[in-house]
Amino acid sequence: MAADRGTLLEVGKIVKAHGIKGDVLVLLSSDRVERLHPGSVLSTSRGDLTVTRSAIHQGAYIVKFAEIADRTAAEGWRNTVLSAEKLVDDEEDDDVIWIDELFGAQVVSEDGQVFGTVVSVEENPASDIMVLDNGYLVPLAFVVEVVANERIVIDPPEGLFDE
Repeated sequence: MAADRGTLLEVGKIVKAHGIKGDVLVLLSSDRVERLHPGSVLSTSRGDLTVTRSAIHQGAYIVKFAEIADRTAAEGWRNTVLSAEKLVDDEEDDDVIWIDELFGAQVVSEDGQVFGTVVSVEENPASDIMVLDNGYLVPLAFVVEVVANERIVIDPPEGLFDE
């Protein structure tokens, strides 16, 4: 693998096979399109994939990876999460919430009320949603501060946690 799993960011997902030559459709969850430039290496739970070519296609990307030879192989990669090492200037944007820093963090209000611990994050067109261990759903739009994998401070609207 290109890096220790702990230093990797989720940057996208293989959605499905595209065509018969092993191309796949990739949805980026990052605005860093250079992640799909030829020669880039992306990590997966199944091993690394090396980009040989990519092109934008209807809001996603058609990507050819050296390790995926044909459509049959490409079908086997459906729904595979793609990760990459943080880039040097990824750290410079203080307004960015890194999904990998949310897991296991306790969610609290600005006045210290505890709501639960993040167990997963679901994609949503309006705002990705943190799923807490007690079943609560909290949109990322309400996040005020993140202390990586420890604490997430939110400013929830009234009624968000009403039963």
